[in-house]
Order: sequence, then structure tokens, then C-alpha cells
Amino acid sequence: MSGSYDDSVGVEVSSDSFWEVGNYKRTVKRIDDGHRLCNDLMNCIHERARIEKVYAQQLTEWAKRWKQLVEKGPQYGTVERAWCAFMSEAEKVSELHLEVKGSLMNEDFEKIKNWQKEAFHKQMMGGFKETKEAEDGFRKAQKPWAKKLKEVEAAKKAYHAACKEEKLAISRETNSKADPALNPEQLKKLQDKVERSKQDVLKTKEKYEKSLKELDNATPQYMENMEQVFEQCQQFEEKRLRFFREVLLEVQKHLDLSNLASYKNIYRELEQNIKTADAVEDLRWFRANQGPGMSMNWPQFEEWSADLNRTLSRREKKKASDGVTLTGINQTGDQVSQPNKHSSSLSVQSNTVQSVQSSYNPFEDEEDTGSTVSEKEDNKIKNVSSYEKNQSYPADWSDEESNNPFSSTDANGDTNPFDEDASPAMEVRVRALYDYEGQEQDELSFKAGDELTKMENEDEQGWCKGRLDNGQVGLYPANYVEPIQ
Repeated sequence: MSGSYDDSVGVEVSSDSFWEVGNYKRTVKRIDDGHRLCNDLMNCIHERARIEKVYAQQLTEWAKRWKQLVEKGPQYGTVERAWCAFMSEAEKVSELHLEVKGSLMNEDFEKIKNWQKEAFHKQMMGGFKETKEAEDGFRKAQKPWAKKLKEVEAAKKAYHAACKEEKLAISRETNSKADPALNPEQLKKLQDKVERSKQDVLKTKEKYEKSLKELDNATPQYMENMEQVFEQCQQFEEKRLRFFREVLLEVQKHLDLSNLASYKNIYRELEQNIKTADAVEDLRWFRANQGPGMSMNWPQFEEWSADLNRTLSRREKKKASDGVTLTGINQTGDQVSQPNKHSSSLSVQSNTVQSVQSSYNPFEDEEDTGSTVSEKEDNKIKNVSSYEKNQSYPADWSDEESNNPFSSTDANGDTNPFDEDASPAMEVRVRALYDYEGQEQDELSFKAGDELTKMENEDEQGWCKGRLDNGQVGLYPANYVEPIQ
């Protein structure tokens, strides 16, 4: 019987107590739950690490994009540096969050994984060794007591059945006395039945009380054995709970950047950079570099000399490398009679000089047309930011500028004899190798790594014509860039 014993057969569970037969299974199930909780905690940490990585990447992308926009935008001076400090902060914080991601995966995740592997040992037939040991321990501790409990239940059932039979026999005997049709022999049988039922009640009651006493005597040992196995399970669970607490504290330390000195320094430095922004200093810089404080080569009287060794400007070198000779300039009478409204007020009496002045002079200002950048160039401006999209450049590229090298006709429709071939060259994308700050208004300024479009090939003086991504067109040194492969 013991070999085929099943502690769940024939026993009615009357409560949810741990001491009831089979209720130890909840404690055993906790071991399997502990293994699953390790997986859940690893998944939780893995998802947080992925969030940290994505956030770090987004910070880096945001910082890179806005740093370019601010540097290429109209903001300048100390306020520009304060603005760019936010991008530097994002890059540094991005690095810290990547470190958090690395700590979560390389330390916390791996620690849980290794502990789980050491604490839970899988069996060949499935399940865990720890679960089977707990199951066997509880079954062994509960088996003797459960067997006696079954005997008690059987004795109780027999006793209750005997009591029921006694009550039925007594009821039949009482009814037979009132029935005159029954003979004395039948009445005698009913009385004997009552007597036997009373004896059965006494026997079953005695057996019931005996089995219950034996169960009570076995209960202390049963409780002791069950407590012993339960404490083993408690100790195993205590290790897991303490380990989880330890891991969660380490995760908290990795996530809490406020305790890192480097994190605090990032915002201390950001605050200092913002406080260094000085409106007065920026206005002074703008006045000196873009306003009335700029130096000016004011026109002065120059005496003509055949032997004058005049140094040509860069633009003049670009237009004519071996000097300028005005020959074959024929003007109609109407053109001679119409003075140029931008011509010099200096009066020269020589007819030859007057003829030259009345014609198109490439070294004087062109006719005022009030135009800004041509529509063709405006259409090529890329949408870099909101303020660059709608910005025009009348001050830099107006036809009124005497330095505009890109206008090929004057007000009278005559062509400029010093312009280069007007045929368009194939545009090529190039990348700056070095920083370059334009020295004149028709020169481009860029930083190393910036990309621009080469519109004309290199001239004899080593200059190219190009266009920045914001639409600005100008000249730049050819050896400062390289083609983009």
C-alpha cells in the first residue's frame, strides 16, 4: 500500500492551510517562480539598457545637427558660444548614458545570469534539481501523517454510517410497535437489528477515536519534518531575495547620474558658459567687424604715371594677369552724352580720358539696379534652418557693390571685357580641408569639414568660385578643398 500511496487521493481538503495535504506545493512552486523572476529581471534591465542607448544616440544626433545650424546661422559672439554649450552638454551626457548602458548589460545583466545558472540546476528530464528535492522532502515528511489522516477519515466515515444505521433501525422498531399486522417474530428481528447497530456504533466510535489519537500523536513529528523542509526552501528563497536586493541597488547606482562628479561638472560648466554670454561684448565685436568700426580704404587722389608700378588686388589679378590695356573702345554719341551716376566727381579735361570714362570701366561701380541675389541663386539655397530659408543677402551681393565679380553686364547692356568665359562649368561637391575666413566681401568663409559646391574651375591665381549650402556664392582658395568621392 505504501508503494502506491497518493497523498491527494481520498482526502478532502478542508482549508487553505499549509498543513493540509498537498498544500506544500505552493512552496515548491516558488522555486520555479524564482528562476522565472531572474529572467524577468534580466529582461527588465535589458530593455532599460536599450532605452539608454537610443537616448544617447538621439542626444548625439541632436547635438550634431543643431551645432551645425547654429555655427552656420547668424548668431555670433559669446551668445553663440553659450548656445553651443548646450550641444556640448548633450554630447557629454550621451557618453554618460552609453556608460550606463554598458554597466547595465556588462555588470548587472551578467551578474544575474551567472547567479541564476549557479542557483538553479536543470535536470535531464526537465525541471530543476532544487524543485525536485523540495518536492521529495515535503512528500516524505507528509506521507506518514497523511496515511494516518486517511485512516481517521475512513474511521469517521464508518462511525457516521453506523450512527445513521442505528437511527434508522430505532425508527423502524418504533413504527413496528404501532403496526398490529406485524407478528412477534418480525418485531424480534427489528429489535435485534437495533441492538447490532448500537454495537457497531460503539465499535466504530472506538476505532475512530483510536485512529484520531494516533494522528494526534504523529502530528508533532509531522510538523517538525515539514518545518525542516520548509526552512530549507526559505533559506533558498532568502538567498534569491537578498541577491535581488543587491542587484537592484547596483542598478540604482548605475542609473543615478546625480552622484557622479563628472555629471555635476557638465552642468556647472554649462552654467558658466551661459553666464559668460555678454551682450555688450557681442555688440562691440559686431561694431568692430561688421559695422562702423571696420577699417576702410577711402578713395584718394592718385597721380597718373606711365611708370607707376601699381599692385593689383586679388580680383584684378583674377581678371587680367598681365595688366589692362583699353583699346578699341568705341562709344556712340548718345552713350558719351549720358554720364554714369556712379562715376567719380573728378573732372578730367582730356578727350581721351573722357571717352574712357563715358564707356564701361571695369574698375568703377556698376549701374545701380537695386537687385540682390539673382533668382537663380535664391532657388539653390537649401533649407538649413528657418532663418536661412527666408534670408536674402542684399548687403553682400547687390549689384551696387563695386566688388561684385559675378555681374557680367552694366546698366547699358555692354558686356564686361574682363569677365571670364560665361559658359557654365559642371558643378562639383567638395569638402573643406582647412578653416578659411574670407578677407573680402566676395570671398566665402568656411570651416574644415564643411561641404560646398564648386561652380567654376581654378583660375591662374589659384581661386575657385563656389556656393555654400546656405546659398552664399563667392571665391575661395582652390587648395583649401578636395573633391568628395
